[in-house]
This record gives sequence, structure tokens and C-alpha cells, in this order.
Amino acid sequence: MSGDIRAFELLYRKHVGRVHGAILRIVGMNHARAEELTQDAFVRAWQKLGGFRFESAFSTWLYRLGVNVALMDLRGGNGEQNVEDEVLELAAGGDVPFCAGERADLEQAVAKLPPRARAVLVLHDVEGWKHEEIANELGMAVGSSKAQLHRARGLVRKLLGAAA
Repeated sequence: MSGDIRAFELLYRKHVGRVHGAILRIVGMNHARAEELTQDAFVRAWQKLGGFRFESAFSTWLYRLGVNVALMDLRGGNGEQNVEDEVLELAAGGDVPFCAGERADLEQAVAKLPPRARAVLVLHDVEGWKHEEIANELGMAVGSSKAQLHRARGLVRKLLGAAA
């Protein structure tokens, strides 16, 4: 059993950065909440490890589990209004050629988006999900995902323009 724990610890160390980064962006740069949800994701991974069927790479399964934990948290409301018509998008945050100050402004603008809009934007522009995947995961039409992304990008541009 201690070998299993050691192996899981190695998996944790190898994958925690990517899982935490995705969760952090989805929860609007709320570091404390992202830490909590990341831990929840790894606890669930430990509990479900026996059910892993090797139909995808372990890293993909673990990452998807973490994103699902964050999305379930958003669906739960967690004190924030969860309205179907909310903007559903997130700003780019990956390999964008911004200076540190510009990146911080972008992250703050994304964090100010309504939760569902932030989720769509992050999943599409940062994590590279297709609209079909986002729509399926968030229980919306593909057209709604596209519309939410367009609106979220506009809100981010507006927020960044106001910061200038």
C-alpha cells in the first residue's frame, strides 16, 4: 500500500501544475479556491483510480477530472449568480507574448467576467476545447457557446481598454 501512495505522490507532483492552472483560471484567479478544488480533484482521482480504463492518457483523464471539479463548483453557484444567459467565455492566458504587467491586467479582466463566461473563455481560448465539448460539458447549445465566447472577448477588450 505504501508503494501505491508513493506512486500517486509522483503522479501528483508531475501533474499538479497543469491541473491547478486550469482550475485557477476557471475560478477567476481565486488562489485559495483553486488550491481547495485542486486538492478535491486529486482526492477524487485517488478514489477513482481503480476505475481508470486506459482509454485515454492518464494525464488527460486527470486534467479532465480537475476541470470537471471546477465546473461543478461553478454550477453549484458558490455564492455567485449562475444564470443561463451569462457570458460564457475566458481570455487567453497561455503562450501569449505579453509582458508581465499586461498578463496581470488580462488575468484580472478575465477574473471579472461572470463565472460561466469565464469558463467558456478559458476552456476555448486557453485550454483549446472545441465548442461542441464546451456545450456538452456546460449543458448549452453550441451556438450559445460561440455567442458567449464572442461576448466574453468583447467584455475583456472593454475591461482592458478601461485599464489603459
